[in-house]
Amino acid sequence: MKKTICRSIFALFLMMTLQTASAQQVTISNNLLYDVWLTPNLRVGVRTSEHWSLGLTAGYRPWPTSDETSRKWRHLLLSPELRYWKDSVNVHHFFGANVIYSHYNVADVRFPFGLYPSVRDERRQGDLIALGAFYGYSWPLGRYWNLEALIGAAVGYTKYDRYACGLCGTKIADESKLFLMPQAAINIVYNIPGRPRKVQAPVAVEPVVIPEPVVVEPEPFVFVPAIHSVPDFTGRAGQLQRDNPVLAHISQYKPYDRTRILRKEKGALYVHFDQGKSVLHADYRDNAPTLERIVDIARQIMADTTSSVKKIQIIGLASIEGGIAANELLAQNRAMALQRYLQQQVSAPDSLFDSVGGGEAWAEFRDQLNDEVATESQQSAALQQAISIIDTESDLNQRERKLRQLNGGRTWNYLKEHILKDQRNSGYVRIYYDYVPDTAAKTINRASELIGQGQYAEALTLLDGVRSDERAQNALGVALWQTGQQEEALRCFRRAANAGNADAQENLRQLESGNQ
Repeated sequence: MKKTICRSIFALFLMMTLQTASAQQVTISNNLLYDVWLTPNLRVGVRTSEHWSLGLTAGYRPWPTSDETSRKWRHLLLSPELRYWKDSVNVHHFFGANVIYSHYNVADVRFPFGLYPSVRDERRQGDLIALGAFYGYSWPLGRYWNLEALIGAAVGYTKYDRYACGLCGTKIADESKLFLMPQAAINIVYNIPGRPRKVQAPVAVEPVVIPEPVVVEPEPFVFVPAIHSVPDFTGRAGQLQRDNPVLAHISQYKPYDRTRILRKEKGALYVHFDQGKSVLHADYRDNAPTLERIVDIARQIMADTTSSVKKIQIIGLASIEGGIAANELLAQNRAMALQRYLQQQVSAPDSLFDSVGGGEAWAEFRDQLNDEVATESQQSAALQQAISIIDTESDLNQRERKLRQLNGGRTWNYLKEHILKDQRNSGYVRIYYDYVPDTAAKTINRASELIGQGQYAEALTLLDGVRSDERAQNALGVALWQTGQQEEALRCFRRAANAGNADAQENLRQLESGNQ
């Protein structure tokens, strides 16, 4: 009687599921671990929404059919379940809860890991019911196939008869107890494809002769889909780069050489030091917001799973004042001071840093002089003389001495007040990043190209693999519409339009106005 009821429940669920197959995603799967125990089993699932699905698992092992056999694991199992899918691009995690019912007759069975030792020497026959929870992951194997793995546990209640042995008919006792049991499955899953709506062929109509005046029929509606490529997702680092030019992709990295004019390179950040000092003070000039900005950017990227900091380049500089050897050491110490500060804030290893001393910033200094000359200020003639000294005197000590003596020292005083103070800093700071390649965007854009070539079925095959990606909804809607699946296409268009996709909004406008 119990077996008949359970079979009826399973048949009813299967019938209801197949009736909704044209509107929902239906799956049929088999638990390979259950097969190892020689138990035929089947699970039917139906996706009720983007994140939720229902399922029913049934397993039935009738053998050994003879009661004269000592070793027994005859049982019937039914387990309805509810799953929540945490879908994102190419990621298929799910969490679930289930109810387990089983009628069993077990004896002389050695379960793995020492589970249920009492049935090794006794026979137990009864019923159990349990509530369980589990976590799983699904890997796509093709357009229609998936592989699932899940693990969990269940707590339940069982009531059974105890017998002395597998062959004995003498009942020892009636017992019941609460229990905790593990759950595990490796499922091979087949996704039943939905059937597109049939497009009715137009019915031939005999031409009708209309008397004058002739009424001109309106031109038939032609759907011209709006579709554009989607941007590559470059992770949190790519998002931050829009407002922080200090960020650059690792492909743009280049080692420092002293001919570079760092002040002209977009996005560089500077942290300033007192004259002749290499101690970093956060409250000096505008250091505080600059340091906070660098640290915040680095922390956000390091916390992201789709992008990473690959290198932090720091170039220490010193002004042209003073001895060459002292300035070389000063520039190096300034670079290292900033590196140590950042390491204390973000716990970054030495290998992440490219910290070099740039020595006296003659290239920067000459570029600043040239900009001053271009403004045609009162000092332009004197500054042009200073540029000439830099270009003709190769000995750095002699070059500085001549600049100090230029125009009786008046030009040097001007330089100290207006230019040299900006060179007393740690120099150029830039963060280089990398990100996980966005394969979904590549797939969507390839499908869009196929749509543009009229290969709608091929595009739909590609888009099935990224169906859960919000960026795919407009292209998916176009491919579905052009292959006759209009209702599902409209759902995709509305989903994309509600998310702000301008192409989907235009496609909806065309279809709604064209069908009026």
